[in-house]
Amino acid sequence: MPQFLPDATTILTFALASLVLIVTPGPDMALQLSRSINYGRTHGIVTVIGTLVGVLVHSALVAFGISLLIVAAPPAFLALKLAGAVYLIWLAWQAIRSGGGFKLAAAAKRPPTLAQSFWSGVLIDLLNPKIVLFFVTFLPQFVHAGDPNATSQLFFLGVEYVLVSLPIGIAIVLGAGWLTAALTRSKTVERVLNWSFAGVFATFAAVILSAQARHA
Repeated sequence: MPQFLPDATTILTFALASLVLIVTPGPDMALQLSRSINYGRTHGIVTVIGTLVGVLVHSALVAFGISLLIVAAPPAFLALKLAGAVYLIWLAWQAIRSGGGFKLAAAAKRPPTLAQSFWSGVLIDLLNPKIVLFFVTFLPQFVHAGDPNATSQLFFLGVEYVLVSLPIGIAIVLGAGWLTAALTRSKTVERVLNWSFAGVFATFAAVILSAQARHA
């Protein structure tokens, strides 16, 4: 087995542990669903890809030790928490405003471009300090500190997380597309969905603000 690969047991254990985190609802899943319901599967898939790019960035930061520095520096971590929470609050406001980006009706005044959906996915992961905490405290547990190949193995595990996430993200998008076709276009359903997404984003903003940096 190549030196940059962890052993088979580690790869399988990490895949199972990652699966639990991936299927747990979070702000990234809520964003994928909202983009898919409002703008179709292409926007949903592009958003999924954006979130996974964010995951790869976090993996690289952990592999090179930068994320550990962020968590160890309280002012930097606090700034990241506030940035992530503010971004989620903005998404919640967008969900309920007239003509907002999460409006279920197809005729939004300014629908996002594919690039905007992509970067929304990237930012939802990059500005979530709980993702930083997960990768800083969880990912390193699957490599040995004294292993000279620890950096490459950490990045490999990040890529593995992306590979596990991708089919699940696509399934979410496909399910959201089916849900869009099944839902009626009544104003009541539209308002309920918009306020539901707003509630989800606002709740995760509150959770992020209450997160505390933990040392592994």
